[in-house]
Amino acid sequence: MMKTIDWVAMILVIVGGLNWGLVGLLNYNLVESLLGSWPLVVKIVYDLVGLAALYSIYAMFMMKH
Repeated sequence: MMKTIDWVAMILVIVGGLNWGLVGLLNYNLVESLLGSWPLVVKIVYDLVGLAALYSIYAMFMMKH
């Protein structure tokens, strides 16, 4: 059973992955396009995506035990 934090982390990692895919394929940064007028919010989104990735790594290793 996934907890709320697991769902939030998964959504943030997916958003980050899709954003990097768009940057790599089309040179289009969706996060900055949507939130570019608020640089602090863009930074917070990137920080949250990074924290979600770290949490996902932690959760993956905890599932093995």
